[in-house]
Amino acid sequence: MKIDNRHVRNIGISAHIDAGKTTLTERVLFYTQRIHAIHDVKGKDGVGATMDFMELEKERGITIASAATYCRWKEHDINIIDTPGHVDFTIEVERSLRILDGAILVLCSVGGVQSQSITVNHQMNRYRIPCIAFINKCDRVGANPARVARQIKEKLGHHAVPLQLPIGLEAGFSGVVDLISMNALYFDGDKGESVRVEPIPESLREEAEKSRETLIDSVSLFSDELMEAALEERITEPMLMAAVRKATLARNIMPVLLGSAYKNKGVQPLLDAVTRFLPSPVDVTNTAVDVKRENTVVELKNDTGAPLVALAFKLEDGPYGQLTYIRVYQGTLSKGDTVQNVRTEKTLKIGRVVRMHADRMEDIEAIPAGYIGALFGVDCYSGDTFVKPGLGISMTSMHVPEPVISLALFPQGNKSQMNIAKALERFTKEDPTFKTHVDEESGETIISGMGELHLEIYVERMRREYQAEVTTGMPRVAYREAITQRADFDYTHKKQTGGSGQYGRVVGYMEPALGEDFAFESQVVGGAIPKPFLAACEKGFRNCLKKGPFMEYPVIGIKIVVQDGNTHPVDSSDVAFQAAARGAFMQAFHKARPMLMEPVMKVVVETPTEFQGGVMGSLNQRRGIIEGAQDEGLFSVIESRVPLSEMFGYSTVLRSLTQGKAQFTMEFSSYQPVPAAVAEALARKKTDPKGKSQ
Repeated sequence: MKIDNRHVRNIGISAHIDAGKTTLTERVLFYTQRIHAIHDVKGKDGVGATMDFMELEKERGITIASAATYCRWKEHDINIIDTPGHVDFTIEVERSLRILDGAILVLCSVGGVQSQSITVNHQMNRYRIPCIAFINKCDRVGANPARVARQIKEKLGHHAVPLQLPIGLEAGFSGVVDLISMNALYFDGDKGESVRVEPIPESLREEAEKSRETLIDSVSLFSDELMEAALEERITEPMLMAAVRKATLARNIMPVLLGSAYKNKGVQPLLDAVTRFLPSPVDVTNTAVDVKRENTVVELKNDTGAPLVALAFKLEDGPYGQLTYIRVYQGTLSKGDTVQNVRTEKTLKIGRVVRMHADRMEDIEAIPAGYIGALFGVDCYSGDTFVKPGLGISMTSMHVPEPVISLALFPQGNKSQMNIAKALERFTKEDPTFKTHVDEESGETIISGMGELHLEIYVERMRREYQAEVTTGMPRVAYREAITQRADFDYTHKKQTGGSGQYGRVVGYMEPALGEDFAFESQVVGGAIPKPFLAACEKGFRNCLKKGPFMEYPVIGIKIVVQDGNTHPVDSSDVAFQAAARGAFMQAFHKARPMLMEPVMKVVVETPTEFQGGVMGSLNQRRGIIEGAQDEGLFSVIESRVPLSEMFGYSTVLRSLTQGKAQFTMEFSSYQPVPAAVAEALARKKTDPKGKSQ
């Protein structure tokens, strides 16, 4: 089977909350004739957007899980993933960007570059994904695309190059000027389905010519051919397009397009830009590691005839069993094939192969290299690599942030308990940022995640999808313990109970380690402690990190240095040195002046300017540190760092403070020391038996 991958695009649509990602995807599907009617994101028409197919998504008008679809535009196959904007569902963006070749960054022409736009941009930079910016909502009051283009340069650090000018703005927004073809584009028909090409209006002619000169100057920096043509004044349209494509693929520029997805303007030129400027699988170099040759990096061939390498990037438990979303990087994955899971080394036979369109699927025979599809009935985890049996190649997985907030679950009755167990097994498999464990002391089931909304959605899904009657305890914060100074230890572990005993002595010190959770170093000379026992020492110290002696929270930021020790020819063993390490840890930890650390969040509030003072006051009351406030038109953007423990229920407070007009985003920033008074209150709560489940 020979496939021309140059006509394939795997793209993601990412943005800040409410910038219009799902609305844009709905228009793309309509213009590519994948759907025949446009539905509202908020579900006002009782249907909801195609890509927000989960009941909770329709009710709340937000995207919770990334959804995949595909369409065809002018001889090109486009696989699209619509991702959430809320930072609580950041893993959905992370896992999508891991397997995509290009992306559209949607920005609001009024809000501009917002806090979550910056987070998404960091994620795109991590995977080095070429990107097009689409400035949406040009019909809104206060729309200013030129300001947003400047913000892309200043706040995101990209070389933003506008390819279009707006014809009118706000209520007068009627079309765009294409600076490459130098034509005016208008969007006619009930749903903007027909694009009318006309000469540029005289009032915009001079500005368009200046903007085209700026475009040529910007792009010619990355194309010698265009530079020569510009000097000789013989620039052609294909030449300019080729130069823009080359610079976009190298991430030297970010092309900027304009429109209003809701008003059906500017979407078709965006689709043209996706096919012209974003990479095909052929343009992207993908690498994996060879686990049989000490993880040496190997380059994958985008060839359907090569041995299979594919990555499972998302799991979903549908009505017909587990659905595994998969991207094939090399070879072809066909129905009936036998493949191997590199992580488990188990072989399995592929049954049903499908192509997804939101929650609907179409059976296909095979997924060739460069395409995205889904499999049924495959038992695996998110991030697993499937290969031809015997091929020891593994794809590197995605970046997974650590959870920062926990809740205690209390099932109502035995049936609910069984249903919760099923739900938790499924959710932890699907979402690497969602963790669960049973507290040893209280016996409570604890779930952990990225934020209040993240856990709230999962609890609601347990009730709806698994009919589990469940109540939740107070949110728990992921506190940590750390030391503030160096402390020495000299500990001897002796135990004699007849026969061979246990003996081990370790001498050294512990000190704070900046930028890492745990470091272990041996400075033992002359074989005072043999190497196998040093490994046992490290294991013993590492085991102590799970529950610190200070307030029984995990320990971070500690370096252990072992300098000396003693062994006994008969009584020394791995177990003895693990016990000696535990004793040494307890001996030195309290001398090292331990302190409690708390997760501090980056909180960005966007509020009408008249409420700015009240919002700043509310953040200060929550032990927040205001880092900056700037006016963006009628709104004020306040950036701050606030401890997570103070942010519970803040959305209700903010709504009442601002008449429901403000919104905020929150993401983990760093661990910081807890003030003494707060630490004392927490210590009292921990020792109070009634406060056990707090």
